[in-house]
Amino acid sequence: MLQRIARMPWVIAYGNWLFKYRNAVFPLVMVALFLGFRPVLWRGSLAADAWLDGLGLVVALTGQGLRAAVIGYAYIKRGGVNKRIHADQLVTEGLFAHARNPLYVGNLLILAGLFIIHNHPAVYMLGGLYFVSAYIAIVAAEERFLSDKFGGAYDDYCRRVPRWLPDLRGLRDTLGQMEFNWRRVVIKDYASAYTWMMTALLIFAYEGMAPAGWRMRRGCLVLALAAALTLVFVVVRVLKKRRLLREAA
Repeated sequence: MLQRIARMPWVIAYGNWLFKYRNAVFPLVMVALFLGFRPVLWRGSLAADAWLDGLGLVVALTGQGLRAAVIGYAYIKRGGVNKRIHADQLVTEGLFAHARNPLYVGNLLILAGLFIIHNHPAVYMLGGLYFVSAYIAIVAAEERFLSDKFGGAYDDYCRRVPRWLPDLRGLRDTLGQMEFNWRRVVIKDYASAYTWMMTALLIFAYEGMAPAGWRMRRGCLVLALAAALTLVFVVVRVLKKRRLLREAA
């Protein structure tokens, strides 16, 4: 049933619209969710909630690790050209040999981690429904484009490789034949990583304003981490702009 819905013209049209405007729409949705609903402390205390925050960070970092692996081994230009879906070639190596949308799976894990840190039932429900449906629509639009452009080669790829959940069989052999490009990871993903990590820190700060009370140690730690992340972001950006950090050594 889900596959039939994904093939509907309006879903594909919505996916193309989201692909074009997601850099504006997705942050607005996140801001609306996190400002509209106050974070909920697990068991009503900052001390107990630290365990849930830790779980959220692990989930988000898992998503970031997946993104890094995808970009480091076989990068695919997910931004398109002129904000439209585009592909010069069909990328099927690296993590794409085991899942067709590993970058989006990484994104959803990062979002899930942020929702766990926030821990409001409405954010779980509304945020989960919105972003899952949004990525389903974007993938539907991309699949239509790729099928039209690459025809039987893409259809064969779809038959061999699952859309979402990775097939880990042979993963070690796949990655063992490739070289990991850490420079490309830093250049391509530093801004995204900075954004979600700063979002997590803002949630931590917001939690500190809950009725349980603000703790000075927590506030100082949040400020120190935010300053460190911002410093790293600025340094990487400057190195990139001055062409001192490139994909190839």
